Amino acid sequence: MYFKTRIKIFQQVRAIYLSCIILISSLLSCAQNFNFEKMRQNMVETQIEARGISSPKILKAFMNVERHRFVLPRYISKAYDDNPLPIDEGQTISQPYIVAFMTQSLNLKQKDKVLEIGTGSGYQAAILGQLCDSVYTVEIFPKLGKKANDLFIELGYSNIYSKVGDGYEGWSEHAPFDAIIVTCSPTHIPQPLKDQLAEGGRMVIPVGSYPFQNLVLLEKRKGIIREKKILPVRFVPMLDKEGDRY
Repeated sequence: MYFKTRIKIFQQVRAIYLSCIILISSLLSCAQNFNFEKMRQNMVETQIEARGISSPKILKAFMNVERHRFVLPRYISKAYDDNPLPIDEGQTISQPYIVAFMTQSLNLKQKDKVLEIGTGSGYQAAILGQLCDSVYTVEIFPKLGKKANDLFIELGYSNIYSKVGDGYEGWSEHAPFDAIIVTCSPTHIPQPLKDQLAEGGRMVIPVGSYPFQNLVLLEKRKGIIREKKILPVRFVPMLDKEGDRY
């Protein structure tokens, strides 16, 4: 009976293994049939440029960054669709237009040092990495942080620095930052992030409780921070290490 049970378990494991191999092969085969460059071009033209994102540098960055590398395999056919997509840990990769709108709102320069709160799959950081000399990105979920960092290395980004930590606290060791972008929504703007914003710097952050959130643009001039609501949005909440929201 013992050996029969072991054989049965082995057969079940083997069947699951073979199913996984078939699924992966199917996904790879499917991926090879997509014209990602054409899909990306269509995304840039119809979703981003057509909605008023006019910066040539930003449009070029969205053409350079392969969004399908930052989505889960089962969503690869939807990688360039006009909507957010689920990723691990119950988080999302934002709609391409929102990524572009937030990026343009920062009015970035090549020499800028940027802080991102909420690495997620790494897509927003990769876009920023095309535009700026240095990007610092913080992720609360270790699984997401490691996966994104591995992808940055694989794609050859030497100007993106990532860590797992509490985004509410920012990354004070590398402050001040010329720009800060937050991709999760707290109920209020974290004071540590305000403190880490450089003179003349800009921050874009979604603020509020779901589903009523506003994208807020902050600018620091002569030590005074001015805030302006610029767009209604929906983002996942900003969480602490215990999983409670800020």
